[in-house]
Amino acid sequence: MSDIPAAANFIRNIIEADLAAGKHAQRRWAGRPGLAAEHAAAPLDPAKIRTRFPPEPNGYLHFGHAKSILLNFGLAAEFGGRCHMRFDDTNPEKEEQEYVDSILDSVRWLGCSWQDETENNLYYASNYFDWMLQFAEYLIDAGHAYVDSQSAEEMRARRGTLTEAGQDSPFRNRSIEENRALFKRMQAGEFPDGAHILRAKIDMASPNINLRDPAIYRIRHATHHNTGDKWCVYPMYTFAHPIEDALECITHSLCTLEFEDQRPFYEWVNERLAEGGLLQRPLPRQIEFSRLNLTYIVLSKRKLIQLVDEKHVNGWDDPRLPTLAGARRRGYAPEGFRLFAERIGISKADSLIEYSVFEDAQREVMNQLDERRVAVLDPLKLIIDNYPEGQFEDCHAPNHPLKPELGQRTMPFGRELWIEAEDFQEIPQKGFRRLFPGNKARLKYGYIVECTGCDKDENGKVIAVHCTYLPDTKSGTPGADSIKVKGNLHWVSAAHAYPAEIRLYERLFAVPAPGARREGDAADVERNFLDDINPDSKRLITAQLEPALKDAQPEQRFQFERHGYFVADRVDSGPGAPVFNRALTLKDSSHKGA
Repeated sequence: MSDIPAAANFIRNIIEADLAAGKHAQRRWAGRPGLAAEHAAAPLDPAKIRTRFPPEPNGYLHFGHAKSILLNFGLAAEFGGRCHMRFDDTNPEKEEQEYVDSILDSVRWLGCSWQDETENNLYYASNYFDWMLQFAEYLIDAGHAYVDSQSAEEMRARRGTLTEAGQDSPFRNRSIEENRALFKRMQAGEFPDGAHILRAKIDMASPNINLRDPAIYRIRHATHHNTGDKWCVYPMYTFAHPIEDALECITHSLCTLEFEDQRPFYEWVNERLAEGGLLQRPLPRQIEFSRLNLTYIVLSKRKLIQLVDEKHVNGWDDPRLPTLAGARRRGYAPEGFRLFAERIGISKADSLIEYSVFEDAQREVMNQLDERRVAVLDPLKLIIDNYPEGQFEDCHAPNHPLKPELGQRTMPFGRELWIEAEDFQEIPQKGFRRLFPGNKARLKYGYIVECTGCDKDENGKVIAVHCTYLPDTKSGTPGADSIKVKGNLHWVSAAHAYPAEIRLYERLFAVPAPGARREGDAADVERNFLDDINPDSKRLITAQLEPALKDAQPEQRFQFERHGYFVADRVDSGPGAPVFNRALTLKDSSHKGA
């Protein structure tokens, strides 16, 4: 796991200060989440810190989640700690096992693990429901919670505004006995959804609206993906989350800035329960950082769902989506995400990062990792008239020019080859250095050839190019440098190459800020982000590939020389018939508007 850079990570400084002060030195760990008494009877925690990645399983992870995953797992590894993988599955209406499986798969793909030889820190908040119910009952008995029987509209009307205090509920002063009895009846399923709600009793005049008696338990008659029909009351996220952290002995609870206003309630919940001896001190510390904002993509869950449900893309793993499942299928490298995270750092300040920064990190990693192969994406036949028919020989190409230890591969060479159509011009433009009548160019890894002309169809389209080769100029032989040429062509043997489907992907959106108003728009103009979809974000072609690519395995990635980075599709590739997706071009093509 790569480190997040110290200069750009204020969270690291907080952790270092906490460790230097011995804040967590006496913290104990029972080997699993539990109450204060259970941890108190256990040995000192071998982990110096504990962080967590706590997604709700109601969708697929996206690029923003990758930032949080790498931060939490990276800091835990750096400081000799543990990072917990926890599902915040407290909402039975939106959560599904499909999302659980996808999330675990994506976290593993990024190279992160919640398990080692001593601990397996995979947890589900729904397994803590018994404790959460116990804590809610404690708050009732301590006078810190009450059952409110107002409708949602009535509660909203009494909540107040940023400049006006809220009003107490008419049910706020119910007796402890009445609250306890009503809460028991809620648990027993006697009431319909919305009939009652359990609220914390804090301060309806608080300047922080989140402290105006927030809801902590609601009635929901719904089947839960993990607990089935055991429960008909469920904790609110803002109540459950601090409890989950405390039960798991999390030291540093890292979240994005939108939770900053919730921090006082986070601390209130855990303080009240620690006062009752239910949670171990020191309590978790919530720390906020800025979320990821990138140009040319949308990370809103609502918008991602719309793109999928309305079939603007082909499912959650469409290579054009900024989901981690889509990134994996497109061929992005997990190492590229780590390098990107290092470069952007961690701060409290919101900023919009150019998508090209992400792509550059991916290119840098892929250039180091990916073996080279040759593919001709727009094939045009090249006929070497003075090469014997039926004769073939081997040419040799390095698997990776930066890693000679990876050796070479054999590329068969014959009389007929496939070259890129753009490598021939019958009437050359100024500066064109490849094939045109009378010009010489090198077939990379092969011979120098001289163009002699071309064949055309009845419509005047060039269908074949003719040339002669210079037998003493083969690459790797003493005569290779005997003639100097400026043009260099990629090729594959027509007799040995095979056709394959290639999917050329570009950015899904054609503008940096999809759906945003633009200069010159009238004040009442509202743009739909769907109108900014790039119509050329996916293009299918049939290319001619060198034979070595036929055995590519799903998710095996290569640099196709001259063209970019490609991966064998993990879904549609079959044995001996890989389908390739383009992850990236060799250089940034954003200037083209895509």
